[in-house]
Amino acid sequence: MSQHAPPAPAAEPAGAPRTRLHYIDNLRVALTVLVVLHHAALTYSNIPVWFYLEPAGDATAGLLDVFIVLNQTYFMGLFFLLSGYFTPGAADRRGGRGFVRERLVRLGVPFLLFVLLVRPVLMIPSYQGAVAEGLAADLPFWLFAIVAYDPGPMWFVEVLLVFALAYALVRRLRRDRAATAVPRPADSAPLRWLWPVAGFTLALAAVSFLWRWVNPAPYWPVLGLPSPDYLPQYLALFAVGILAFRRNWFTRLPGAAGWYGAATALAGLAAYFVAQGALGGPLALPGTPQALVLLVLETVLSVGTMLALLVFFRRFATGGGRLSRFLSQNAFAVYVLHPLVLVGGGVLLAGWEAPAVLKFLGLSALAVPACWALAAAVRALPGARRVL
Repeated sequence: MSQHAPPAPAAEPAGAPRTRLHYIDNLRVALTVLVVLHHAALTYSNIPVWFYLEPAGDATAGLLDVFIVLNQTYFMGLFFLLSGYFTPGAADRRGGRGFVRERLVRLGVPFLLFVLLVRPVLMIPSYQGAVAEGLAADLPFWLFAIVAYDPGPMWFVEVLLVFALAYALVRRLRRDRAATAVPRPADSAPLRWLWPVAGFTLALAAVSFLWRWVNPAPYWPVLGLPSPDYLPQYLALFAVGILAFRRNWFTRLPGAAGWYGAATALAGLAAYFVAQGALGGPLALPGTPQALVLLVLETVLSVGTMLALLVFFRRFATGGGRLSRFLSQNAFAVYVLHPLVLVGGGVLLAGWEAPAVLKFLGLSALAVPACWALAAAVRALPGARRVL
């Protein structure tokens, strides 16, 4: 297995104009679809962390649980990796203050609009259920919405805004305004990747193991983080994304890296399932050797999957046609608005008696195109494109 791309001695300035990377746009669209599917699966799963839930009525809900758990190992981390990749360029173009203003508008405003306008609508089914069960008979809706507060999927935007502001602060303290004086390696410059990837995987597993040992809470209230276990992964991948932009890693990765990622992801997945049964799975206590083994396998699976997806989309999903542009331009709005479609669709399908997996497929088939239609309609409103 080669660790090098074909050599090319030339390098380009860090601020040189670059063509749009359509494969990254397409990868972000695919991840956004996965977010919609992930939350559609939560609707009918045994994991009660969504706005609208239907109690699992059959064993197929367990398949949705597996789908959700496997997604969680990598898909939000990959979002942070891609977000980190585009952060330095945005700061280079706008400068420190301009970058902070732009992040506050593009991330802070959608977050507030979701919390103030979208979330109250999403809480209506939960409130009606609580009233019917006598759990909120004397509680007005506005108070129920405050007491039960969490930002839902906008936790990602919340954390990403914190990371972006921290990057701006570090950049200012270092007086490193754009690093434009540092040559950016050419697309075909050699890249040593195998041992750095392996080292990063083991280091991330070790840090995550220690983090989960000292912070075993599965959920952070108020901040609404549904997966604080993965914070080391999110931070590390955001930082790797920043370095990847400066050093042109995404383009310089050879095709062999994709095969390596696919092979390690499949091996990690198989070993993870075997270890789950042999070592107690979810019953493995934080800080134990069993938990360490499971976490190493989980990290091998997640890093391998992300590496394989990056190379796969760079090789096979480079199209930037009209449909691709439409999907990409509306992807962030889909992320913000998709809970409305899923909750509405879940209520609409409530009377349908069917296995959990079948209801998941039905809701997903309705929700994915409806999400993009809603996003496009909202973005057509005056001023909406500035924040969505």
